[in-house]
Amino acid sequence: MRVFVAAAFVAAVCLSASAQEKKDEKEKEKELLKLLDDIETAMKAKKFEDVIPLAKKAAELDPKNPAVPFAAATAHAALRQNAEAEAEWTKLIALAPKTARAYDSRGDARLKSGKFKEAVADFDEYLKSDPKFAPDHWRRGIALYYAGQFKDGVAQFDLHRKVNPEDVENSAWHYLCNARANTPKKAREDLIPVTKDGRVPMNKVLDLFAGKIKPQDVLDAAENAKLKDEPLKEARFYANLYVALYYESEGDAKKCLEHMTAAAEKYKIGHYMWDVADVHLKLLRKK
Repeated sequence: MRVFVAAAFVAAVCLSASAQEKKDEKEKEKELLKLLDDIETAMKAKKFEDVIPLAKKAAELDPKNPAVPFAAATAHAALRQNAEAEAEWTKLIALAPKTARAYDSRGDARLKSGKFKEAVADFDEYLKSDPKFAPDHWRRGIALYYAGQFKDGVAQFDLHRKVNPEDVENSAWHYLCNARANTPKKAREDLIPVTKDGRVPMNKVLDLFAGKIKPQDVLDAAENAKLKDEPLKEARFYANLYVALYYESEGDAKKCLEHMTAAAEKYKIGHYMWDVADVHLKLLRKK
């Protein structure tokens, strides 16, 4: 009789524990769904600061859900928190290694963090899955420049010309890679012609790399274009960025530092190229 009572008691406890576990699991699932909804709402509203703590809680509840590091990585990238973005993209790749976009985006985070060879490797991994995007991948060309793979950079910007023939920036980076792979004279001879890039001061940037004008003419073009507010800031940014890069191709480290400092610190803009200026400035200061 006592044996029967004991067995019944154990069975009751087990059933009770099982019921509690199911209840806890349902609560956990409910909380997770609420977090995922809140993350989606914050992402749509571009409230990236709100996404990060929500994603952290969601990851604690479901560490194997790839949607969570994707959201966290996207938020960190939008906030220019590149080391954190890289870590989250790495988590996503571990969970879903066939997610091509994760390699591409991690490559961006690595480029902006100064990990240039790793960025190239990620971009290449991405292009293995989607080779049709190779001509569009100007960011890979920039990574190649900073990784010291100048001949490959020339090839990448030659390729990009096929899909973006009227871009002075492509012509400028082609020149920069070619000047390092060969000589500035050779780079000038091979300069990609552009006639329809109307952005201030891009036509002057092209003339600078062609050897037709002086760096001050590029800076003056930005100042004299009768722009205001953000358009003026962008023109000043690009003028200083490409003047700095021109001076680097000419071996003038002092002038390069002067104008890269102005581009990154005085004229911060929201474009990817500001991140390039920022990482370049950090490299110069390390030297």
